[in-house]
Amino acid sequence: MDAKLVTQHRSHVWAGKRGMHKLRSSPSILAVLARPADNLTLVKETPSLLTDNWFDRIAINHLSQSVQATTGLRNSKSGYESLVEAAAMVSRNFDPIQQCELVIAALNKAFPSPILSLIRTLMPQSKFTREYFAAFTTLFFAWLVGPCKVIESEINGRREKNVVHIKKCRFLEESNCVGMCLNLCKNPSQKFIKDSLGMPVNMVPNFDDMSCQMIFGQDPPRDDPALKQPCYKLCKAKKNHSVNCSI
Repeated sequence: MDAKLVTQHRSHVWAGKRGMHKLRSSPSILAVLARPADNLTLVKETPSLLTDNWFDRIAINHLSQSVQATTGLRNSKSGYESLVEAAAMVSRNFDPIQQCELVIAALNKAFPSPILSLIRTLMPQSKFTREYFAAFTTLFFAWLVGPCKVIESEINGRREKNVVHIKKCRFLEESNCVGMCLNLCKNPSQKFIKDSLGMPVNMVPNFDDMSCQMIFGQDPPRDDPALKQPCYKLCKAKKNHSVNCSI
């Protein structure tokens, strides 16, 4: 059975340098359906070339060191490669449940709990908070996920700019591993953001083009189709790091 996407056609509005622009109606990904019979084959494209600035390098190193300190597994690489290697070592040495728990512990180490508690207290869930979280993500976390932008969705019958559209996820592209995406990014991030900041978020990866949507204010579905997705045939993590891609 071929993989299919559950979509909803919506008109997107975004703010450019010359004012507001309305895009033609385009599908917004709500869920990724699994292709149970055959593993995905990655479409070969030119790798994304990203240049990290001084802030990006500090943030990448801080998160990488937090993961390494939490797991006790060290590596000698630098930059984003060090972060991917740290994640690969977690995937290689721990089962999926432990992977999620370790990433959450690393995030708690990376982000001081008093600040998180203050944000949760001062910013209860609302339209403003959902849109703020989306805008904040695009401004300060592009170093982690790659270029992204805020788009609109409908929540509780109202239009809000509460969705972050990641054009091509940097972490997924570098690891090329569905298991690492789900166990080390999607699942722990959703739980961490909700438990620490009180904000439900549904991360919807598209494993065909490596894009992703972060929908703030929406809980992930109980029977999340993304969790049934097989890994790529050309999984870099399995080839380069001996990672078990189990989900």
